[in-house]
Amino acid sequence: MDTITHGIAGALIGKGYFSDRQGRVATFAAALGAVFPDCDVVAELFSRDPLAVVKYHRGITHSFVGLPFFAAGLAWLTCVVARRLRIESPSWSMLTLIYAISLASHILLDGLTSFGTRMWTPISQQRVAWDWLFIIDFTFTAILLTPQISAWVCGDRDKAFRRGVWMWIVFSAGAAAVWELARTIGFPFRPWIIAVWSGIFAILFLVPARSDWGYRIRRATWCRAGVYVTLAYVAACGMAHYSALRRVKGFASNNDVTIKRIAALPMPPCLLDWGGAIRTTSGVYQSHFDLRDANGPAFRFSGDSPRDEYTIRAMQLPEVRLYWTFVRFPVIRTSSEDGLHIVDFLENRFITRRKNEIPPFSYRVAFDDGANVVEEGWEQNGEWLRRPEKIVPPHESDPSPRKQP
Repeated sequence: MDTITHGIAGALIGKGYFSDRQGRVATFAAALGAVFPDCDVVAELFSRDPLAVVKYHRGITHSFVGLPFFAAGLAWLTCVVARRLRIESPSWSMLTLIYAISLASHILLDGLTSFGTRMWTPISQQRVAWDWLFIIDFTFTAILLTPQISAWVCGDRDKAFRRGVWMWIVFSAGAAAVWELARTIGFPFRPWIIAVWSGIFAILFLVPARSDWGYRIRRATWCRAGVYVTLAYVAACGMAHYSALRRVKGFASNNDVTIKRIAALPMPPCLLDWGGAIRTTSGVYQSHFDLRDANGPAFRFSGDSPRDEYTIRAMQLPEVRLYWTFVRFPVIRTSSEDGLHIVDFLENRFITRRKNEIPPFSYRVAFDDGANVVEEGWEQNGEWLRRPEKIVPPHESDPSPRKQP
């Protein structure tokens, strides 16, 4: 889940359940606690190791084991700052509770995505990924944000309608921008969906501003309603995941596929779009399907290259072993390029709709004729950097020096 959405979720919780009695500091604490776990990206900024995203991200700051300590520490720090600035704040124990709830919301939301999170570090390094939500789900973000905007619109009777019009324009334009983004990356949806969302925003922003009942609804009530709708949406995603996984398992059963790992993966733009992935002993089956389609999903198979000495050597590298704890549906491909022997680990967790595009978070190792590592790193850096880099010093086991990048 993206950090902005986490912060919006924390603010919704703070406004709905704490700010009326505990003041603005409670809302600040809830929002801060909801984004705090992502502070681990600082380690990536200062590390020269591109595998830092695997080593450090979604580790101890995203763990229920570390949660009590971070909640108590953040509460203490907030009390100190509030006291020095002479700002009235909740007690340390109340702030600890607020931080604990918002930290937990972050951990759970990340666990609902396909990227997953190590929510029991350091007891366990296993990544928990329930595959209910796509990493960036604009519908989910809108559900979290709109009740807070509706409460703000109705917060001032004299300015309410003007605020409502502006918010309707902004959010309708945002829906159009999401449509363009989805079309660009290969996951288009029908343009009339923009009109539907624009109508929903008009009801939420304009109707209350023109009706007396809109001013009688407290901000906390708006936000609690947002929490309930959010939970209902997550439950709907869970049911959709159950239905999608049944289809994937049905394909595997009907075709006698030997399963090493299987998943139904959420895809944009909505909860009815899913990807199926099955890792077998020799490759990966993949599919992209719509739950509204009565026909079974059509899968394509991507096979591993025959295992050779370079594949075996690559699998022994400590960087690849670390990478292997992160990937879920890799296809192993070997090739020759510029006199080098290439081993590519193509991760298929995040299905791409573009032809010949290397999937995100794919990894490459290049060897010379003596099976010595020349280069290794992310293929497109897993984030679209096209040329892999030598990211580690020579291994002690390598008898000859490597080429410098």
